Amino acid sequence: MNSSPSVSRMAELLLAGPRGRRFLLEYALESELQRNPVRSEELFGQAVSYAAHWLDPDVIGGRALRMQSAFGWFDSLFGDVAAESKIPDVTVTVVAKRLGAVELLEPTSAVLRNALFAAVDSARYWQEPDGEDMLAATPQMRQSLQRVAEHVAASPLTAWWWTPVDRAAQHCVLWDDAPPRTIPDDIHATLRAASDRQRTEERLARMERDPDPTANWSGEWGSHPPLDLPSSTRALFDGSPGGLWCVEDSMGWEHAESLRLLVPADVSVFEIETAANWAELCALFPLEVTAQNRHDWYRTTGHTGSWIVPDWAQVAEYYHAVHLQVGAYLSAAGTAIPVDNSADAVSVIAGWDPDETYWFSSDLAYGKDYIRWVLVEDDTTMVWTRE
Repeated sequence: MNSSPSVSRMAELLLAGPRGRRFLLEYALESELQRNPVRSEELFGQAVSYAAHWLDPDVIGGRALRMQSAFGWFDSLFGDVAAESKIPDVTVTVVAKRLGAVELLEPTSAVLRNALFAAVDSARYWQEPDGEDMLAATPQMRQSLQRVAEHVAASPLTAWWWTPVDRAAQHCVLWDDAPPRTIPDDIHATLRAASDRQRTEERLARMERDPDPTANWSGEWGSHPPLDLPSSTRALFDGSPGGLWCVEDSMGWEHAESLRLLVPADVSVFEIETAANWAELCALFPLEVTAQNRHDWYRTTGHTGSWIVPDWAQVAEYYHAVHLQVGAYLSAAGTAIPVDNSADAVSVIAGWDPDETYWFSSDLAYGKDYIRWVLVEDDTTMVWTRE
């Protein structure tokens, strides 16, 4: 895609996925917080906190167990019942009404980035969505978030979310003083070995794991290429790599380093612009992972059938890289994506970070200069700055 979709289409895509809806919710919360830094019972943010608490699957499960206990011993596992009873039971309708009264901030690169940061950080694919995600998915909230989606989509600052990889400015992020990922001499051998390991794991899982998707099993839940391959993101408006900010299942890092990744201009990149592109990858290069992933992905999507991911060894026969556009991430990550129009076989984008590109080429090189970053508090949020 050489140009961004229309504003109405962008708004529709932002509302389509759980990460997009969470981004819109975080944008509205930040808008109110900047104008009303002191929390009040009458504000939108407080209503979100209350409603999300009661919608959270952990709280719902805890309440059910406590109701089953005649002796109250479950209370120690699920928190203080007396304290919980003081949390108002705010309805979704009230939250949606208060959202309508929030004066939205004009989009800036920093506000958009921070809301995206929060939406990515809250992603989880090994259990049910949290209370805020459940809240944003309700029909009343989706209708109220429409205004936020159109407001954000109209900004030219979001246009790059639907653009191809920026080959000239790719940066790798290194956590905990880790060295850069090795660029294999034989990428295809590395990928074939990884695919073989997945097939072996699938055979073992079929023998060892309960086929009931609700059973208490868990394992690897990502659908990305092997993590030992180089991956990178572009630089943002302030020069910081996008990979510093947008990390699914982060470990709470407060220090990092970044390094340029030098990419040849002629590499062939498969662009994931929408869920349909991901489905195409899965249909053309399928690898079944039902037995090893059904339990985690059922919890996050509710799908009970079979699961397919791309066989990256096959993908690498045709492409040097795969790039997940920010727009595709927001609209499709964490959703059950039908493969080849099948009602049973689906896939999921899980464990990817927005704007992340995985590289299947040995013709890469790292730059020489490391940049150190530190996470510091800046007013109401945390920001990465050069150390």
